[in-house]
Amino acid sequence: MSDSESAKTQMAPGAAGRLTAAASRSGATTGKPPAVVTEGLTKRFGERVAVNRIDIELPAGVVSGFVGPNGAGKTTTIQMLLGLMRPTSGTAQVLGHPISEPAAYLARVGALIESPSFYPTLSGRRNLEVLTRLGRLDRHRVAGVLELVELTDRAGDLVRSYSLGMKQRLGVAVALLPDPELVILDEPTNGLDPAGIREIRSLLRSLTDRGITVFVSSHLLSEIEAICDHLVMIESGRIAFQGSIDEMLAAQHSELLAMPEHAHDLVALVALCEQAGHPARIDGDAARVQADGDWAAELNRLAMAGGITLAGLQRTRASLEEAFFAITDRSATRGTDGTDGTD
Repeated sequence: MSDSESAKTQMAPGAAGRLTAAASRSGATTGKPPAVVTEGLTKRFGERVAVNRIDIELPAGVVSGFVGPNGAGKTTTIQMLLGLMRPTSGTAQVLGHPISEPAAYLARVGALIESPSFYPTLSGRRNLEVLTRLGRLDRHRVAGVLELVELTDRAGDLVRSYSLGMKQRLGVAVALLPDPELVILDEPTNGLDPAGIREIRSLLRSLTDRGITVFVSSHLLSEIEAICDHLVMIESGRIAFQGSIDEMLAAQHSELLAMPEHAHDLVALVALCEQAGHPARIDGDAARVQADGDWAAELNRLAMAGGITLAGLQRTRASLEEAFFAITDRSATRGTDGTDGTD
């Protein structure tokens, strides 16, 4: 079994399970074949392996997040899917067609790679009209996509007067001009303020309501958690996890956060938990305990028996950021012991 297959087996259920889980979270089962499938997809630049034998399967009709640190291989993967870069080895299909034949599917794909560029002295509407002419697209699509990204009221204004968030929304409008089945966005919220991020988040969710599959890369894990149904995590060119976000978070250790009434009881509280077989550590004015929520009542009883009064006791769920670091740390450990290193 290859390293990429091993990671997929350890961290994610089978293809049908991933599709069902992601679709159920989005509120509908699409019944469509996967939008993107890769097998052993690899890209080398000389001796450096940027993307290393990755196997991906993206459910159709949902928002799939593509996360990983800078340099992990996200943009390289996207460029191969769009036919902008040839893989060194491996295969991939987009909307049922091999990436060796991009002309067969690109007309049904919209993309925004990094920051969009526009003519600053033209209006937003005029920029889109120019692009429809260059791309031989239907000019009548312009009004509809401007409405979809909520720029109709500013469509006649020069782009140089647009905020960064408005320019990003105009970039998404460009991606929507072909009336695509799949939209691929590379860091669409990069550099945006909270209001701009919220606008993009709402926009992406609205696309799936129209049956469009969205594949969005980002390093903002909190935003991925807020908008995505399905997740692909890449680390050092390898897939560390893929599946639904709920599955990923459920795989992490559950924790209890216990806050004693008196801070000087923290050390004793941690010792009490560890004696009961639950690893614990001090986190500020509380003890963070690795235990399921149903152990909370027992912890409360043990604390009382030990003369410790708990002022607060709650179950906490790992955030996507915490789960990300837990998984990538395990991936790095496999690399150092020779079982999962990049060749």
